[in-house]
Amino acid sequence: MKSGNACYHSLQNLLSSSLLPTYLKIKLYRTLIMSLVLYGCETWSLTLKEERRLRVFENRVLRRIFGPKSDEGTREWRKLHDEELNDRYCSPNIIWVIKSRSMRWTGHVARMEERRGVYRVLVGKPEGKRLLGRPRRRWEGNI
Repeated sequence: MKSGNACYHSLQNLLSSSLLPTYLKIKLYRTLIMSLVLYGCETWSLTLKEERRLRVFENRVLRRIFGPKSDEGTREWRKLHDEELNDRYCSPNIIWVIKSRSMRWTGHVARMEERRGVYRVLVGKPEGKRLLGRPRRRWEGNI
């Protein structure tokens, strides 16, 4: 997330520029920023708080890309609401992308041979005692 945030801040001027068309800004977002943010997301086990943070990040980038909107009634500029962002940005949101990549990775692991390490981690049961308190969120729980 930190590297994606750094990339976003370095591209801020390009994303808010009126010289670039919107489709090119969206392409920059998908290829540069989103690829950095989602690196290794197949193995993440997201909590609701982390999902919310990712959605806030995505909405911040999209607001920068689409810019403010002129309100017809008051003729003042205002930020776009989340629903308006979703309408303008036709691609699936970041949480959906993470979940679909996780499901695709699960399919790959399930088809692997039994002697592969990744498969043994997915299917195997850990030994020993568990620590006191609530169990940590596991990757299997998201799948």
